[in-house]
Formats: sequence, C-alpha cells, structure tokens
Amino acid sequence: MDRRFRLRTILTAILLLIFVSSATADKKTDAVDKLFSQWDKKDTPGCALAIVKDGKIIYKQGYGLANLELNIPITPQSVFYIGSVSKQFVTICIAILAKQEKLSLDDDIRKYVPELPDYGPPIIVRHLIYHTSGLRDYLTLLGIAGIDFGAYHGTT
Repeated sequence: MDRRFRLRTILTAILLLIFVSSATADKKTDAVDKLFSQWDKKDTPGCALAIVKDGKIIYKQGYGLANLELNIPITPQSVFYIGSVSKQFVTICIAILAKQEKLSLDDDIRKYVPELPDYGPPIIVRHLIYHTSGLRDYLTLLGIAGIDFGAYHGTT
C-alpha cells in the first residue's frame, strides 16, 4: 500500500508539473500574442514570428496580412522573399569574419561554394559584396529562360 501511495504521489506531481509548465507556456505565448496584437488585424501588414529555444522552435505564429491587396494572412508557413533585405546582414557577418581573419574579402568564393563553376578569372568575396561578380541574378535568369516569376514561385 505504501508503494502505491508513493507511485500515485509521483504521478500526481508529474501531472502537476506538466500542467504548471503548460499554463506558464500559455501565459508566455499569450503575452507574445498580446505584444503583436496591434499587427494582428485584417487590414494591416503583419509579422511572422518564431521563438527558438535550445535549437528547437517552441512557438510560431503569424500576425496580420502578408499581402494587403490580395488579403493574404501571414501564417507560420508564409514564405517571404527577403534576399534584398538580408544582403546588408550577410555583408556585416562577412565583415566580422574578415576582421576576425576567418576569411578574406579577396578569397575565391569557390573556397566556400565549391560547386560554383570556374568562369575563368576568380570571383572573390569582395565581388559579391559590391555586386561586381558578373553573376546573373536569378530573376534575370528566369526571364532569359522564359520562366514567369509567378510560375517559378507558385503564385500563378
């Protein structure tokens, strides 16, 4: 009987911990949702959010609209084409690595992207930063290939 009592006590404690953890998580996600509530409307641009802890996504949510004209809401599965927005962040990361002498702006990029074909004169990291590599933008290549941007990205 004493063993059953201990087992019930342990199980009750585990269930209580799970309940408290869940309630705490709900309070935290409610606080996040409240923080983003001003962007979670049917007529405003919004935000996609993911909270990562220990390398795992513990919460993800979309708020507001991804496209006001077409009334498309943002969801955790929304895809954003942020290439031009992210260039400055990639460049500052490269600058930091160069300052730490972990790479050189004059390194051949095939050192880091070996699958890139040899186009003759080396393309160096600096060329990519200053857009002087001669490599075509993928959107230009789509046009040359006769592929509609919308078809390529599944929007038509």
